[in-house]
Amino acid sequence: MHLFEQLLRSSDRCLKQGLCNHLLVLCLIFCLPNFQSIAVAEDMLEYQVKAAFIYNFIAFTQWPDNIDETINLCIYGKDYFGGEIDKLQSRAVNKRHIKIVRVNDLKELARCQAIFFSKSINNHLSTILGDLQNRPILTLADNPHALSEGIVINMNLSNEKIVFEINLGAARKSGLDISSKLLQLAVKVHQ
Repeated sequence: MHLFEQLLRSSDRCLKQGLCNHLLVLCLIFCLPNFQSIAVAEDMLEYQVKAAFIYNFIAFTQWPDNIDETINLCIYGKDYFGGEIDKLQSRAVNKRHIKIVRVNDLKELARCQAIFFSKSINNHLSTILGDLQNRPILTLADNPHALSEGIVINMNLSNEKIVFEINLGAARKSGLDISSKLLQLAVKVHQ
């Protein structure tokens, strides 16, 4: 009888362990996509906020008088914004409309008044910026090393907040005037 009770207990333990393993597998199958959805949602929120920042960067930048009535905001590299950046097309800055242009050809960048360089092109940034030097183009990025490469405004994620730095020297070389209000909000202004 004692042996029979031990067999029942051990089979009960195996059954419980097997059931736990199955529950764990089911949990991983159904919960893992939710974790991925949360990560995607966080990325979308980040780029939604960055799109709003970009609008304000454009609003607080003064271009020379001889540029077009439309501000071509070009996205170069992988587009992490999705449709968020397209919402800027319904807004105007000082009676000038914003047009979103996704660019794959470097030659097309010269027709942009503002360019967001995706972090996907980090290795080629200094070469590209060298070709655009001394043109009235507001260059934007979200790469920690972009400012040293010559970007005018660089955004970073710090403590779950978007912060930005401004390269005032690069802005001045491009003939752009950055508002003092925007300069005050930057975490760092480089001369």
